[in-house]
Amino acid sequence: MTTTLLSPGPAAVEEAAGRIAGRVLRTPLLAGLPVPGKRRSGWRLRLKAEHLQYGGSFKLRGAANAVLALGARRIVTGSSGNHGIALARLAAPLGVEVTVVLAAGADPAKAALIRTLGGRTVQVPGGVAERESRARELAELTNAHLVPSSDHELVVAGQGTVAREILEDAPETTTLCVPVGGGGLLAGTCLAARDLAVRIVGVEPAATPRYGRSLAAGRPVRLAPSDTVADGLRAQEPGAVTYPLVRDRVDDLVAVTDSAILAALRLLRGHGVEAEPSGAVALAGALRLGRDGGRVVAVVSGGNTAAPLRAATTYPHREDLP
Repeated sequence: MTTTLLSPGPAAVEEAAGRIAGRVLRTPLLAGLPVPGKRRSGWRLRLKAEHLQYGGSFKLRGAANAVLALGARRIVTGSSGNHGIALARLAAPLGVEVTVVLAAGADPAKAALIRTLGGRTVQVPGGVAERESRARELAELTNAHLVPSSDHELVVAGQGTVAREILEDAPETTTLCVPVGGGGLLAGTCLAARDLAVRIVGVEPAATPRYGRSLAAGRPVRLAPSDTVADGLRAQEPGAVTYPLVRDRVDDLVAVTDSAILAALRLLRGHGVEAEPSGAVALAGALRLGRDGGRVVAVVSGGNTAAPLRAATTYPHREDLP
C-alpha cells in the first residue's frame, strides 16, 4: 500500500509539523563545541539535539507522520533499529501491529527494545537490500502498510521538520550538515529548505557513499553490503522517493572515515552529548568543512547507546527515555 504527499514541496513539511505536534519533542539547538584550532577563527557550529528526541532519534518524526496520516492497523518496515523503535513506540497506544525486519548485524539491544515495546522482529541473513525485499514481501502477504525507514513520502516530510525547526530557531544558519543512510533525513531537509538560501551538505560514511556515487553516475547505484561504525547508515542504495529530492537540491556530499566519525563521537561525549556513532557523522562532516561552512548546524541524529537502551527496555513508555 502506498500514499502520496498531501501537498507538494515544503507545504508537506508544514503539514507534517502540525500532524506530529505533541507526539515529538521540539529538540534544542546546542551551543557550539569548543573545537580545537577553531577557538579564534570566528567559526560558529551548533548542534541539533535529536539524540534527545523521544525514542532516542529523529526517526520518531517520520514514523509519527506516516502512522498518523495513514491510520493503518498493520505496519511492516525494514530498519537498522531506530525507525523500528519509533514505530513500535507509537504503535502500542494506537493499537497498531508492527513488524520490523532487521538485517544481519543489527544491534541486538535495539531489537530487544522493539520487542519490549510490543513490536515483532524478523531477521534476515543478508544486508539492507535483502532486509527491504523481505519487508515488501511481508507487507504484501499480510496486507499491511509498508512504511520504510527512509523511502516514503510521509516519512520524508516528517524528517523535514528537523530542518524546519533549525531554520526557525536559527535563521542565520548558512550550512546544514545532515547524516545520510537511506536518505530520509537528507531528502526531508532538501524538501524543507527547497526554496531557501541555505547550503545543504549530506555526510556519508566513506564505506557506504551510495548518494555520492549515485549522483556522480546520474542514477541510483546499489552498493554491496559494507561495514561501518555508523551502523544506522548502512543503506545500499538511494530510494525512489529520496533520490530525486536529494539530486535536485543538495549542495554537497561529504564522505567521512570511521576514524573521523569516532573522533567526532569522542568530542561529543567529552562535552556531555551522548550520541551513538551514526549520530556523530554530521559533526564529522562539519569538522571537515571547518569555517568554510560559515554558520553551521550539524544534526546529532541519535543517541541510542547501550545505557539508554537498557533503561528504555526496563521502562519502555517513559517519555524521558528512548
